[in-house]
Amino acid sequence: MIQISIIVPVYNEQESLPELHNWISRVMEENGFSYEIIFVNDGSTDASWEVIQKLSTINPSAKGISFTRNYGKSAALDLGFSKSSGEVVITMDADLQDSPDEIPELYDMIVKGGFDVVSGWKKKRHDPISKTIPSKFFNWVTRVISGIKLHDFNCGLKAYKNKVVKNIHIYGEMHRYIPLIAKWNGFSKIGEKVVEHRARKYGETKFGWERFINGFLDLISVSFVNRYKKKPMHFFGSLGTISFLSGFIITLWLIFQKVNGLRLGVPVREITEQPLFFLALVALIAGLQLFLTGFLAEIMASNNSKRADYNVDEELNF
Repeated sequence: MIQISIIVPVYNEQESLPELHNWISRVMEENGFSYEIIFVNDGSTDASWEVIQKLSTINPSAKGISFTRNYGKSAALDLGFSKSSGEVVITMDADLQDSPDEIPELYDMIVKGGFDVVSGWKKKRHDPISKTIPSKFFNWVTRVISGIKLHDFNCGLKAYKNKVVKNIHIYGEMHRYIPLIAKWNGFSKIGEKVVEHRARKYGETKFGWERFINGFLDLISVSFVNRYKKKPMHFFGSLGTISFLSGFIITLWLIFQKVNGLRLGVPVREITEQPLFFLALVALIAGLQLFLTGFLAEIMASNNSKRADYNVDEELNF
């Protein structure tokens, strides 16, 4: 097994790739690491894939995967994880805002420090306030919900033990929550390292405001899935029980009122004419539906989930 796998998702970063490759190679050679760089071309429309092809011809440690279309960063990382063979797996962005000089210390934190995951913290950022303020709020909410005390969940520079990336599956926009996914899969030794954040040298950011909306939706999704994917009946069954019992109790109350009214000779409206009757009916039906949903979810959960299939166009040096 080689020592370090570096996974770099690429989307329209043709200008930065040669410099990034040379920088990573220099750091690896200066520290005597055996390594591989896995560039995952996520459907770039510029010459990024052509650049990766050239790099792979001059450096056998530079490997490439090219999607037929843009699947997103999570898909690129997920497939990169499946292809990696390093003892430690490092992820970093292709825009030169992450410094490869951080890699040796990240490696030591995993190998010598005993961490399962180490997340970078861009303590001093070179981004406009329109990105930094929402990012701080986003990270605060994520800390509260996840219980993981990290300052920067969205930092692309992270390090993992090999067994971590081989036992997690990410999709959608869940790359932000890999530490949380790792924790729910039993890898709870999660650390943090302050890393250098560099100003973007080429091009423009590929992410807009929608990433914060999608991020919160994915946070809710990943929290729910990881808590209940193996026991969905606990969630749907609990809600179904509460709903069904509520409807049942209301129904008993309506029947008691009717019977008691007849016994005392007091006029009482017909049960079906009272609003509470319809509320009880809805609660009973909803309870049954939630139970059925829970049973169906249990059946689906019994099937082993597999890593998603992506249409790969080409691969280099694998």
